[in-house]
Amino acid sequence: MPPLSPYSGLIIVDSHQPVPLQGIWVDVQVKGFVADVSATLKYKNKEENAVEAVFVFPMDEDSAVYSFEATIEGKKIVADLQEKEQAHKTYNEAISQGKQAFLLEEDKSSGDIFSCSVGNLPPGQEAEVTLKYVLELPVEADGAVRFVLPAILNPRYTPIDHDVSITATRPQVPIGEIPYTLSLNAHFQSVYGIAKIQSNCDITRLEYTNSDKTSAKVSLAEEHKFDRDVEFLAYYRDVNKPSVTVEAGLGSTDAAQESGPTPSGSIMAESVAMFNFYPSFTAGQEQSNCGEFIFLVDQSGSMECSMNSEPNAPERIQVAKETLLLLLKSLPLGCYFNIYGFGHHFKSFFPESVEYTQQSMEEAVTKVNEMDANFGGTEILTPLQKIYQTAGRAGHPRQLFVFTDGEVGNTKQVIDEVQKNAQKHRCFTFGIGEGASTSLIKGMARAGNGTFEFFIGKDRMQPKVLRALKYSLQPSVNDVSLTWTLPSGVEAIVLSQVPTCFFQGLRSIVYAQLKGKVENEAEGEVCLQYKFNEEIIKNSLRFLLDMQIIERPTIHRLAAKALISELEHGQESPSEEVKKKILETSLQSGVVSSLTAYVAVNKDTKTCVGAPPVRRQIPIELDLHLSGLSCSSSDNFASPIRKLTIPDAAPLKLVGWFKKMTSSAANLFRRSVELPKEDTEVETPPFLRLISLQNADGSWNLTPKISAVLGISETDIKTGNPDQNVEVSVWVTVLAVIWLHTTCVDQREEWELLEKKAVSWIRAKAGSSLGEIVRAGNELLKSSVDPKVFGL
Repeated sequence: MPPLSPYSGLIIVDSHQPVPLQGIWVDVQVKGFVADVSATLKYKNKEENAVEAVFVFPMDEDSAVYSFEATIEGKKIVADLQEKEQAHKTYNEAISQGKQAFLLEEDKSSGDIFSCSVGNLPPGQEAEVTLKYVLELPVEADGAVRFVLPAILNPRYTPIDHDVSITATRPQVPIGEIPYTLSLNAHFQSVYGIAKIQSNCDITRLEYTNSDKTSAKVSLAEEHKFDRDVEFLAYYRDVNKPSVTVEAGLGSTDAAQESGPTPSGSIMAESVAMFNFYPSFTAGQEQSNCGEFIFLVDQSGSMECSMNSEPNAPERIQVAKETLLLLLKSLPLGCYFNIYGFGHHFKSFFPESVEYTQQSMEEAVTKVNEMDANFGGTEILTPLQKIYQTAGRAGHPRQLFVFTDGEVGNTKQVIDEVQKNAQKHRCFTFGIGEGASTSLIKGMARAGNGTFEFFIGKDRMQPKVLRALKYSLQPSVNDVSLTWTLPSGVEAIVLSQVPTCFFQGLRSIVYAQLKGKVENEAEGEVCLQYKFNEEIIKNSLRFLLDMQIIERPTIHRLAAKALISELEHGQESPSEEVKKKILETSLQSGVVSSLTAYVAVNKDTKTCVGAPPVRRQIPIELDLHLSGLSCSSSDNFASPIRKLTIPDAAPLKLVGWFKKMTSSAANLFRRSVELPKEDTEVETPPFLRLISLQNADGSWNLTPKISAVLGISETDIKTGNPDQNVEVSVWVTVLAVIWLHTTCVDQREEWELLEKKAVSWIRAKAGSSLGEIVRAGNELLKSSVDPKVFGL
């Protein structure tokens, strides 16, 4: 690809241009906490010339792609996994000879972008390609097992002097104009029983396929336009239990032909186990009041996009600001904090982290309210380097919170920077909106020993972020080790990195290869041991080494992917020895890596194509937003718009020029790209109004604003105070806590930390009158909050 300017944008294709991709059919098999996905893409060439169809699409960073095949004229062609350079050579030679060829590869810029090429498709001919992958599924805080089929692939902003991401040159179409449909069937199995399935898309009614409700299926509604990420939330009747799954090795004569030959001693030949741990800590010892909290917030132009496609949906930057407000109110007294906004440039609220006081909190809140998505492109590396170069605070472990829509082109460099400084901090990351890079968000969190979250559709950001703040207040664990008790002659070799950071109730996964001969009904045990607050904690799992032959070696493939990812991200520039190990693991397991690609050639092509095929890029939906758009010099708003450059980082002067266009030109632009109408301002909810009034120490003062939120006049609040010797702010703070418990019970995760501060402050100020004050507060607010809330 020739070098492009960092401001090079996307081409909006003419909707009348032929698109070879006709539809996508997906079958999802969810077994417990693992998904096995088969996706078939159907192509048809409706043009007069042979075409080469190229489809670039997003995929979760952790997906282990293990199979690729094509079907043309009724013949199935199974692809070979080859070293990437050789795969390209095989593909290009076939194309030059007029043969039909197919290529599937991971993009070099990021592990969550794949491209599928269908070469030399003759006029009128149809072809199908099928790719298969497996994926670990996360468990949400409410117990839901979450599967997402990503659809949106936003352009990744590329800093100067970096290779431009493939996303920056692929065609896009406005919302609602995707020329192909998605059909999806999902099957769920769980030994715990399935309570319900929810989705952000229209789905058929849940149908149980057995009497004990441990198996069920559901489908997307017909003719679904692939215009959003498809999310399924499966609620099992019991989750969050430690477990072990052991899978027998394939051997040289076993089934699972998709994996090809299995050399002795390879990762596929031996048994592999998947261990799911749920660490727990002693009650009351989970939280520390110390820390340096740094919030790094994306203010690039793309943050002005809406959170979802619903009318009046909030902008990403607005939701981020509301979340920052909650975070600022929830920080413990005595800690240190700072906030950085970043885009094409960055700016910090304070030259260095400052102590959390009433004055510093008020100053920060004022600056948060002034934040906007006006910083241009998404350059996260420079502010990261600045943060790491700034000395930390002694006795206050650094906790970094990163909020971004994840549209960057130098993902690996950013992750490497976090990795180099992993001993200095913990990193918690949050991907905002559809299209956020899973490689970036997950990679940074894993490199920084933190957690990650994604927000799509109508997901609420605040509870997940506040949960991460609670994790950050947990002291770090030390001296982590795995101890094995296995039958004689059996050895465990850990394939994935042993976690070095645990959080209360959050799952940790370890893959291990079990080498040696195992007798039937043999048992083993693994013990995860670590030190927490000077206490030695042990989590033990006993398991049967039941070596049953399986048709699909799912655990083997996930283990191979974990090993490949660890090798790829373990250092800035992998050595030749590491590259050899990556290549070896990829080829033996059939799991695609950054060094391999799947390629298939139809050697029985009946009619070879004479002239070079016409290249057709398959379009994907573009999430357009007004701010950050710039028009190329060749555009003419007096005529129908054919092409627009849409960088994430338009020069500010062009943005200003754009906003000053005549109303008629702006309306023409809006009609051409189907921009949504500007949203009207939404009134701040009472909950956020109450939170915004809280002081840094956790208290509330009597003001007209809090009186309005509580729905009680200032006079009634004053006269209702049962102990006039206690300052009125104590009485008001008790009322505020009671109001939270009675009015905002569904948002409890969002206010638990700031309530804790409030109750501590109340107990220090109220003395022996606290019981009487709480009773009076319940009477005034006509509620029945348990006095235990206040420690009574």
